[in-house]
Amino acid sequence: MPRISRLILAVATVIASLLTPFAGAGPAHAAAGTVRWETRVSDRILDIGVSSPNLEGPDWSVKVVRLLLPPGWTKETSRTWPTVWVLHGGFDDHKSWTDKGDLEAMTAGKDAIFVLPETSWCSAYSDWYNDGRGGPPAWEKYLLDDVRTILETTYRANTTRAIAGNSMGGLGAMKFAAAHQGWFNSAASFSGNVDPLHDSGAPGDPDKPGQGCAADWKRVWGDYKTNRDIWVANNPYSQAANLTGIPLFVSYGKAGTVESLVYEQNYRFVDRLQQLGARVDERYEPSHGHDWAAWKVQMRNALRMLLTSVGVG
Repeated sequence: MPRISRLILAVATVIASLLTPFAGAGPAHAAAGTVRWETRVSDRILDIGVSSPNLEGPDWSVKVVRLLLPPGWTKETSRTWPTVWVLHGGFDDHKSWTDKGDLEAMTAGKDAIFVLPETSWCSAYSDWYNDGRGGPPAWEKYLLDDVRTILETTYRANTTRAIAGNSMGGLGAMKFAAAHQGWFNSAASFSGNVDPLHDSGAPGDPDKPGQGCAADWKRVWGDYKTNRDIWVANNPYSQAANLTGIPLFVSYGKAGTVESLVYEQNYRFVDRLQQLGARVDERYEPSHGHDWAAWKVQMRNALRMLLTSVGVG
């Protein structure tokens, strides 16, 4: 090999070795979401329809992301805003926190973008196992790769974020914050399904995701007997050690059958967080049920923490 060719090859090898450590610095999967349409619902509410190969259905189904916009927001401005992600529970969607949760009035004048994404009644905010095949629905990739990238490149969101959710959305909020340390400055759960594996010793068999939309529950995380590692990775109680670095808010009650089961998971979850030294604001109200009356009260209680964590007074 001529001397000049050997020199070029050596330089190229050095450059490649310098670049390699940075190859994984971004999301593990390239964002693939596409905005199909926008609808301005009101002065503050903008709905955007997003399609993605991470969504299940013909020709990439479209899901809606509702944005509650701050004062002065336009797509053309040079400034950006922090985001507060608010995740819905089962039997709800992107409209629920505005239609039932009073979030539009509650956040009036706040200098942040509130992100209310639609998933499904049984998304579990997870990339489904699908008998080991993977593939759609991949809700975590859809939200944290596709939707996040769209918001931060087109809709003036910056990279300062907080996250909250009710019921299944509480599972999503805590599991996202644990799995993506440094992405969210705080996390809140209202009546959250924070220990579906019952790793804490909560009574009963593990909760079976997927049944809210008549799916085979084993499609979501596999069988908890043979795929325990997947369940553990998606189980907030099991991942509590990864939540100690940010302020947390956990609320729950004990009224009614569903909330009584939630109670068994949440008080153990809070105990575990406190044992690990986490900063957790626990709000236990025995009279609260698994309903919007309770979740509105607790969102008001959590809102200051969520906004302060992203630099909004």
